[in-house]
Amino acid sequence: MPQRAYEITFAGQADRTLCAQFDDCTVTTGPDTTTLRAEVPDMAALSGLMQRIAGLRLEIIHVLRVTPASAP
Repeated sequence: MPQRAYEITFAGQADRTLCAQFDDCTVTTGPDTTTLRAEVPDMAALSGLMQRIAGLRLEIIHVLRVTPASAP
């Protein structure tokens, strides 16, 4: 099954320590938000990532399915 890519944006600007929690994602920080881009093999992996974010008490603002980087 092909990978699916998602961008998950949460409130706040992640510092280096928080970014390290998501070393399996591409992390982009803005002035008031942080966006993770992750390629996951299935919905269970996406659910696990969302639970990790919630476990850190981060406020999820937006989840978007995007085209995987490996796609043409």
